[in-house]
Amino acid sequence: MVSVDLKNLELEVSSTDSDQTFTSSTRIKNGKFVTPRQHLLLMSADEWEIFVSEWGLYQKKVYKLVTRMGGANDFGIDVACFKSKSGFKGAWDNFQCKYYKGDPLSPSTAIPEIGKIIWHIFKGEVSTPDNYYFFAPKDCGPSLRKLLLDHSKLKSKLIEDWNKSCSETITTTKKILLESKLLNFVNSFDFSIFKYKPVDEVIEEYRETPYFSYRFGGGLKDRPPVELPPNSHRQNESNYIQQLYSAYSEHTGKALDDFDITSYKAINEHFKRQREAFYSAESLRTYARDSVLPGTFSALQKEIFDGVIDTVDEDYDDGYKRVKGVLKESKSVPIDSNGLFEVVKVNDRFGICHQLVNDHKIKWVKK
Repeated sequence: MVSVDLKNLELEVSSTDSDQTFTSSTRIKNGKFVTPRQHLLLMSADEWEIFVSEWGLYQKKVYKLVTRMGGANDFGIDVACFKSKSGFKGAWDNFQCKYYKGDPLSPSTAIPEIGKIIWHIFKGEVSTPDNYYFFAPKDCGPSLRKLLLDHSKLKSKLIEDWNKSCSETITTTKKILLESKLLNFVNSFDFSIFKYKPVDEVIEEYRETPYFSYRFGGGLKDRPPVELPPNSHRQNESNYIQQLYSAYSEHTGKALDDFDITSYKAINEHFKRQREAFYSAESLRTYARDSVLPGTFSALQKEIFDGVIDTVDEDYDDGYKRVKGVLKESKSVPIDSNGLFEVVKVNDRFGICHQLVNDHKIKWVKK
């Protein structure tokens, strides 16, 4: 029988996390939080490529066109970011995204890539980018960073290492010798375009994409305040407002053409609240577009629809009572499986019901 000292074992376990004085339900459910930077080190090569593609896609806020070019005949370009619609004929930046999980990028990795792009520029196959950035899961090592910060030394290193690092790696069809016109081109080339992109900076830029919470977790970013509805109705409100007026008209017994909402204080206040709810849901739709994967908000609308449709179909004396019954039911619809759950407010639930009316998926008046 093996003897275990439970007292010492308890001390050993408790000392592994000296700042933790209690166990939270979140910690039990999810384990220890892994930072985005640590997540990058856990990625496979395929996941890294997807991450780079997702990041590049949302650089469209800065660039006119972003395209991933990695593969055969890529001219030494991984992600090309064009600043105009002219492609390589206009200004552009290149992001060389190398997947090396074990070590930071070194000169031995970067020099062949630099030689490759310079060769293709020399041949006229691509134009010179404004910037050529390196980045990798473990960043650039100190040796490479020093070279990238000293352009004359970087040029000297390329020339010194050309025969062993570049001459036979640029193309498989022939050996590229650094001589004559090519050597003159290298000597006159502006090496200040070669830079490195810190991983932390990429992560912060990636944070602004809707993929961040899905890939790294850690919760959603704060929602911005919801704007109050303008005094005049906008075009995107026409259908749900028409349906509300029909419901109010049916409730009061006044013909729709003769219905004056200002004559009914309680109804008028109810109407104002519904417009606020609609704008709250529209604000959530915009927030979702920038914060979670595409389709998350549509899935939330579907969950609300599924939760209230039986209540919509019940018999009511008038449409106004149907509105109130459905909105009340919407508050109890379970939505905790949806990625937006933690930021959804009661007013969003009401507003989504009005969005469903706008989309002709439910009606307040059955006529």
